[in-house]
Amino acid sequence: MSVIPTGITKQAAQPFVLTAQVGDETTAQTTGTAKWSFRMPVAMTVTRVYACVSTAPTDAAFIVDINDGGTTILSTKITIDATKFTNDQSGTPPVISDDTLAEGALVTIDIDQIGSTVAGAGLKVWLIGTTPTA
Repeated sequence: MSVIPTGITKQAAQPFVLTAQVGDETTAQTTGTAKWSFRMPVAMTVTRVYACVSTAPTDAAFIVDINDGGTTILSTKITIDATKFTNDQSGTPPVISDDTLAEGALVTIDIDQIGSTVAGAGLKVWLIGTTPTA
């Protein structure tokens, strides 16, 4: 049980959104680990992940993974189907298997697949969730 000092009111969890732009808008993405990395500015509970590209991949899907300290937080990775621009347009939604990111945690964005004939470009990834209660 936590004790809240006199004069301090407990706050409800606050919405928090973090956006990562991985590469520029026109250069074809390449596969690899840690294509973008950062330290979490606050602790958060991830409730949704979302990704989009400015150039749609063709002939194969664009697949993205999010890692916390080198371990994926997704049991089903983010997939942008061929000829689509967002993962919301894809048939397989991502599944979050580890929703807790600690303040200071090293988060990396991996690109596992980029398309085939045309590679996707202009990747942006969102982590959507809440910060803990005070």
